[in-house]
Amino acid sequence: SQVSFEEESQNPPAVGHWKPVMPSKGDKEEPESGCQDAGGVPEPQSTEQLNMSRLRSSSVEIREKGSEFLRDELHKAQKELKLKDKECERLSKVREQLEQELEELTASLFEEAHKMVREANTKQAAAEKQLREARGKIDMLQAEVTALKTLVITSTPSSPNRELHPQLQSPSKAGFRKGHGRNKSTSSAMVTAASQNVPPEPVSRECKEVDSILFAEFQAWKESPTLDKSCSFLDRIYREDVEPCLDFTKQELSELLRVAVEQNTLTIEPVASQNVPVGKMAAEECGGPKQCALSGLPRTCKHRIMLGDSGNYYYISPSCRARITAVCNFFTYIRYIQQGLVRQDVELMYWEVMRLRREMSLAKLGFYPSEM
Repeated sequence: SQVSFEEESQNPPAVGHWKPVMPSKGDKEEPESGCQDAGGVPEPQSTEQLNMSRLRSSSVEIREKGSEFLRDELHKAQKELKLKDKECERLSKVREQLEQELEELTASLFEEAHKMVREANTKQAAAEKQLREARGKIDMLQAEVTALKTLVITSTPSSPNRELHPQLQSPSKAGFRKGHGRNKSTSSAMVTAASQNVPPEPVSRECKEVDSILFAEFQAWKESPTLDKSCSFLDRIYREDVEPCLDFTKQELSELLRVAVEQNTLTIEPVASQNVPVGKMAAEECGGPKQCALSGLPRTCKHRIMLGDSGNYYYISPSCRARITAVCNFFTYIRYIQQGLVRQDVELMYWEVMRLRREMSLAKLGFYPSEM
C-alpha cells in the first residue's frame, strides 16, 4: 500500500485538463465553450472566423474585380476586332479597284497594240501594192523604150521608117494607116443619127431590198467571222460565185489558182508584149503574150500571174484577170471584216458583200472594164 501511495504521489491525476481534440465543423463552438468552462487554455476561434470572413470577402472582391477587368479587356478586344474588320474590308475594296484598273489598263494596251499592228499591216500592204504597181510601170516603160529604140534604129536616111514619118506615105495610105479616122467619123455620124431618131430613155434609179435568208446567214457569220467555207454563208458564195468564177478550161491550173487565192499568195502584174514567160514549164502550158494559160485560147495577154513563190509565170487574158480580180476583191474584204478593220454597220457591210458578188457574177458572164 505504501508503494502504491508513492506511485500515486509521483503521478498525480490531472484534474480539469482536457485532451485537445479536433472538433468537427458543426461542433466547433461547443468544445470551445466546454474548454473555457473547464478551465483549459482558450483558443482564438472568433479571430479565425473573422480572418476567414475577411479572406472570403477579399476573394469575392478580387473575383469581381478580375471579372470586371476581363470584361473590359473583352470589350477592348471586340472593338479592336471590329476596327480590323473595317480595315480589312477597306483594303479588299482598294485591292478590287486596283485589279479592275489593272485589267482595264491591260485591255487598253492590248487594244492599242492590235490597232498599231493593224495599221502597220495596212501600210505594209499599201506599200507592197505601190511597189508592185511601180514595178509594172517600170516594165511597161522599159518595153516602150525598147520598142522606140527598135523603130529609131530601123529608120535611116536611105530607107526611112514610114511608121515614124507618116508624111512620106501616100494620101490614100495615110487615110487608112491605122483604120481609125474614117471609121471613127462614120461611127460617130451613125451614133449621132441614131441618137436623133431614138427617144432618150428615162433614167432609172437602182432599188435594193435585203434578202432575209442571205442577211441572216451574213449576220450569223459576222458574229464569229471565219474563212472556213463549211459555214452556210461562205458555202453559198463558194457554190454560187467563187467556184464558177474560177472554173477555167485548164482544170489543174484552176485548182492551183483557187488555192493561191484562198491563201492570199497570188501575184498579178502587168507585162510588156516583148517579154517571154519565165519558169520551168513549157510555153504551151504557161501561155504567152498571145495565148491565155487558163482558157487556152489565143488572146492578147497584158498581165501574168504567179502562184506563191514557185517562180512560174502564167499569162492571162483580160477576161480571166477580171474574174480573178473580182474573187480576190471579195476575199480581201471578208479578211478585213475578220480582222476587225471594217468599222461599218452590219447592213452596209452586207451590201458591200452583195456588190462584190455581183462583180463576180458579171465577170463570170464575160463583162469587164475596158481598161483591163
